[in-house]
This record gives sequence, structure tokens and C-alpha cells, in this order.
Amino acid sequence: MSISQDPNEFLWVQKYRPKKISECILPAELKSTFQEYANGERLPSLLLAGGAGVGKTTVAKALCDEVGADWIMINGSMDSGIDTLRNEIRTFASSVSFDSSKKVVIIDEADYLPPASTQPALRSFAEEFSKNCTFILTCNYKNRIIPALQSRFTPIEFKIPNSEKAPMAMQFMKRATEILELEGIEYEKKVLAEIIQRHFPDFRRILNELQRYSVSGKIDSGIFKNLGEESFDDLVKFLKEKKFNDVRKWVTQNADMDSVKLFSDLYHKASMKMQPKSIPELVLILGKYSYQAAFVADQELNNMACLTEIMMGCEWL
Repeated sequence: MSISQDPNEFLWVQKYRPKKISECILPAELKSTFQEYANGERLPSLLLAGGAGVGKTTVAKALCDEVGADWIMINGSMDSGIDTLRNEIRTFASSVSFDSSKKVVIIDEADYLPPASTQPALRSFAEEFSKNCTFILTCNYKNRIIPALQSRFTPIEFKIPNSEKAPMAMQFMKRATEILELEGIEYEKKVLAEIIQRHFPDFRRILNELQRYSVSGKIDSGIFKNLGEESFDDLVKFLKEKKFNDVRKWVTQNADMDSVKLFSDLYHKASMKMQPKSIPELVLILGKYSYQAAFVADQELNNMACLTEIMMGCEWL
């Protein structure tokens, strides 16, 4: 099957975004469920929950396109105020399409909507316009959606069974290979496999990394020189010796590193070189800042605060 392309887009994640459910890389059961929705006459109100880059927004858009819906998207992390509901969403949801097409409001990152104001109001909106409009919410953390709102939507979690991880990674590999060949980028298969393994199942991150590395026209093992074991050894050394300025420089040089990977790798690397009594403290610190990473405005500052707390609060071998 040929993959969809939008020649007007520059970013690969947008240029090669799937237009149909059949093109989406998903666990088999999820894909079957969404295909049934796409084949139906009308979409139910959905709450799509899961980690970053697993396809929630792509699925929402593909569903709307397949059923021929008239839809708008609201970014919950940017347009979270009650005025957005009163103005943009109400205007759209209450109007009638000239071609009688279905109407859908997609609210991306809905877990950023204020739980004391906007979320309760959205609950009322979903009921008020249920005959004319469907709502699809996407979120990384379903527990941040108030129960009264959750109960009015069909919840679907993007979980990947262990038995499907390897087949899905192979699908990612095939899709990424097609994109690189369409873009005329040379690549080493083992390096491509390593990138996918590092960031799976975050396909958005995989494509962003590939596009970034492709600037030179070739993707080879040289792209890992700043993210290897030697780099993390340096970080642990700086933390142990309490060299704040060196830690800050390391964070700046690795500002594009995903926080989830940073905290995970640091846990495995640092815990082997730390006093046993300090390992529980390390776990608590990393857990706290991993949670905060989902909504902080400055990710680099959050990473630096985490490393500073580890540097000052933990003892090393």
C-alpha cells in the first residue's frame, strides 16, 4: 500500500500523516475497532488516551476524514479557557453544515483543560450538542480528565500488547524506510533499527529524529556520538563531583533528548554508581520530575532542576 503524502507540508510527521485507518500503525484490536467506527454512519464521542506519538491525533483526524465529517481541532494546552468553548466550539457545534455532513470537535491534549472550569463546561456542551456534533478528546493522562466527563465518552487506551510490539516495530521500520527513500536519504538499516528501538512506540519522535538527522543527506552511526554511553558517563561524573556548571552545559548540549529517555537511562546508569541508601531517593526524584515533564513550560529547566536535586541529595560510591 502506498503511503499518503501532502506535498504542501515540510515536516515529515505532517507530510506523511496517514489519511485512513488502514494506513495507521496500531495494535490489531485497536485497528479493527477504529475501522468499524470508520465504516459506520456516525462516530461516537471518544476519549483516546495513551503516551506521546502513538497515533491518537492521527486516528482522530483519519476517522473524521473517512466518515466525511466537517471537523475542527482545538489544542487543549493552548486554548484551554472557557471562552474557547463559548465562542469557537459553540459556534461550530451549533451550526448546520451546508452539505449535511457530520460535525466533529477534536480537542487535542484535553488533559490540559482546567478541571474546575473548562472540563465541567465541556461536559454540558457534549450533552447539549449531542444530536448535531460529536466530540473526540485525546490525552496522555486519562486520570486528569474528570470522571463526569469520562463517563460521557467511550474510552480507548492506546496500549500495545507485548506480543504485538515486535510486529509493530517492523511496520515502523517499513514505513520509515519508504519515507527515507521517497526523500532520497541514504541510511544504514542497523542505525534506522536503533532509532526505532530507542523511541518505540513514539512514531512522531522517530520521524522527527530522522528528519533532523537527514540534513546531511545520510543517516549513519555518526548520529549517536553525542548520545552514547560516554556522554552519560560524563553526566554521572559531573553529578558525583557536584560540578554544577558542567551539568548545566551537558543539559544544554543534550536539550533535544527526550526527558523520558533521560530519566530512564539515568536511573539505570546512576543507580549502579550510587550508595544503596541513596537509590530510593533517586527513584523519588526521577518519579517527581518525570511527572512534571508532561506539563512544564521549560523542559530544559525541568531537567536541570532534576539533576541538581540528584547532585545535592544523593551520595555516590
